[in-house]
Amino acid sequence: MPFTTLLYHEIRESRMHRPEQASPIEVKQDYRDNLPPPLFINLENFLAQMEYLHENGFHTLTLSEIKDYYYRGAGLPEKSVLLTFDDCYQSMGLYAYPTLKKYGFHAVAFVVTGWLNTQRKPFDPEKSICLTVKELEEMSDIFEYANHTDQFHTRTGTTVSRMLEADQEKTSEDLDRCNASPLVGAKDVFAYPFGLYSDLNVALLKNKGFKLAFTTEGGSNTKDTPPLLLKRNVIPYSMDMETFRGITG
Repeated sequence: MPFTTLLYHEIRESRMHRPEQASPIEVKQDYRDNLPPPLFINLENFLAQMEYLHENGFHTLTLSEIKDYYYRGAGLPEKSVLLTFDDCYQSMGLYAYPTLKKYGFHAVAFVVTGWLNTQRKPFDPEKSICLTVKELEEMSDIFEYANHTDQFHTRTGTTVSRMLEADQEKTSEDLDRCNASPLVGAKDVFAYPFGLYSDLNVALLKNKGFKLAFTTEGGSNTKDTPPLLLKRNVIPYSMDMETFRGITG
C-alpha cells in the first residue's frame, strides 16, 4: 500500500498573508534568507485539509511505521498519510499543533538545531521566526523530531546548498551535531535542506546508518521508492481542495 507525505513550512491567516513577497527568516544561526511565498499555506486551507483527512478516516503515520514498511515488510493502513513540517517556525506551534491535537493526529518536524532560538519571541506575521527547544518539547505529544542539519541549512543560490558544496567529513560532523540534541529522537531520519542532494549525500546517509530521508519531489511512496529518496508533496497556499484530495487519494 503506497503512502503520501505532505510538507508544510509556514501557516498564515489569509488577512496576514502577502503572497507577492517573501518572508525573512529569523533564526539563531548567523544566516539571512527569505522563505518563498509558495512555502506558505493559508490557515483556512490548512484547517480544511486537516478536517478532510479526519472526516475521511485517514491514518497519520509515525516514522516507526514507515521503517517497518521498508525494512520489515509490514503493511500500512489503507488510508495513510505522513504529515511533515520543516524548519519549526512559530506557526507550527500557533496553528498546526492545536489543530493536530484536536484530531489526534501525529506529525514529524524536521529540526535545524542551529536555527532554534534561545528565547521565545512574540509572533510576527511579517517574519518566519524559529521556535525554541522548550517550545518544541511542549509539543512532543504530537510531533516527533528528526534531523534537518545543525548549521547546513544554508544556500548560495536556488540550486546550490551547503550540503552540495561541503566535503563529506564536514557534512557528517554537522549531522552528528544535530543528532546530539536530546530533542531529536529520530536520529536515523533526515530531510534534505531545500530538497537538494547529491549521490554523495545519499551515500553518506546510508553509511551513517540513516534509514529514511525525504526529498521535495512530489508523488506517492511505494515499496519500490528508495527509502533514502522518499517523496514529499509541498502544499502551497494556492492549492485547492480538489488538488489536495487528488494528492492524498
